[in-house]
Amino acid sequence: MTKSATIKSGIPTSKNARHATVKAQVSTKMKVVIGACAAILVLGGLIIAAMPQPASNVAQPASNVAKTVESTASASSTGALRARETNFNFGSISMAAGKVTHLYRFRNSGAEPIVLGKMYTSCMCTTAALVKSSGRKFAPVGMPGHTPIPALNETLQPNEEAMVEVVFDPAAHGPAGIGPIDRVVTIENSAGQPLELAFTANVKP
Repeated sequence: MTKSATIKSGIPTSKNARHATVKAQVSTKMKVVIGACAAILVLGGLIIAAMPQPASNVAQPASNVAKTVESTASASSTGALRARETNFNFGSISMAAGKVTHLYRFRNSGAEPIVLGKMYTSCMCTTAALVKSSGRKFAPVGMPGHTPIPALNETLQPNEEAMVEVVFDPAAHGPAGIGPIDRVVTIENSAGQPLELAFTANVKP
């Protein structure tokens, strides 16, 4: 290296070459990183574009929609048990006064006979007995696991009415049963959806 070359640049020629090499390496790395990012973005866009559309966005033919509406309407209007009331409030009742009773009336509102299956209560403090329109009364049933739950196997003809006599014993749980309570009587049937008859009360000593 000549003295004049060193004086003109102010930096030795070997240092200039080293800086140029480093800049070239940095530039190459930046190009690789940018290229990789661009490739990832393109690949992600292709994957998203190839994904199937949700089923809810697919339009159904008008004939299929009409069939669906028709089948739903037929299912909801055939063979349903309808109760005059499904919730009853005893209000404030006393443990000392003993058991309380309520009658629920229901009927077969459909065009086909309905077979009543099992009936049971949600708690051992409650019993329920089926009473047919003929006056026939079945043995009361209680909570599964505490009393046997036989199948009723009783048929309700279209428009035939029946009753459920529910008896609640506020003293069954002792002092632990004081306060608001809610219980449910469930009637399984061949129409599909079980009929649930609920009641509430505020138990006092």
